[in-house]
Amino acid sequence: MRILISNDDGYFSPGIAALAEVAREFGEVTVVAPERDRSGASNSLTLDRPLTVRAASSGFLYVNGTPTDCVHIAITGLIGERPDLVISGINDGANMGDDTIYSGTVAAATEGYQLGIPAIAFSLAVKGYEHLDTAAHAAREVLARYVRNPATEPMLLNVNVPGVSRDRLQGLRTTRLGKRHVGESVVRSRSPRGDTIYWIGPAGEALDSSPGTDFGAVASGWVSITPLDVDLTAHQRLPAVQNWLDRTI
Repeated sequence: MRILISNDDGYFSPGIAALAEVAREFGEVTVVAPERDRSGASNSLTLDRPLTVRAASSGFLYVNGTPTDCVHIAITGLIGERPDLVISGINDGANMGDDTIYSGTVAAATEGYQLGIPAIAFSLAVKGYEHLDTAAHAAREVLARYVRNPATEPMLLNVNVPGVSRDRLQGLRTTRLGKRHVGESVVRSRSPRGDTIYWIGPAGEALDSSPGTDFGAVASGWVSITPLDVDLTAHQRLPAVQNWLDRTI
């Protein structure tokens, strides 16, 4: 099996090294990742300048672009044979609920899915890579199950691993996305030149962490596995919008 790996924390991150080590147990691995931290880049493509690809001493390839750039370039012309699976991570921090909209980790996997390849994003739900061995173990479990029963059509999975020791891990659980409270206010300060500058505030706490959600599962020590889709159509609202249009004739 040919496996393409990317992330949003950069090619030098401990998370992507751990994921590559696990993935090599299951197939031929190619790593194409951003040259720097691109957390929060979402599904952005770089269209206003050319991109370059360089090789690190680790053998990983790195791109001066976004996670989506990395996967797009890799699949559409950089690597030889088309990968059988795209995986992303292991991210330094959770990507649950509304975070998936902004996540570069999820975006890298999404690009593989958009190009017709099964894809999985892996995130560790604590910062600083504490318990990275737990996340690697969970990734191994998920990949082993995938190898035993590969997807018959493209799918996109978002996996979040609790920041606990391996002996406290409960197992794997299928979930839906939860919801967060509105994020904190921006932090206003002054630059050394006297300009007013703004930092985006931290994400809010979980608003919906009920049973069945990714937040709820991870808080209880379970590895959360959420199937995602990229169809943003609000299908249940189509009749209401049609009625609104009809009334405006």
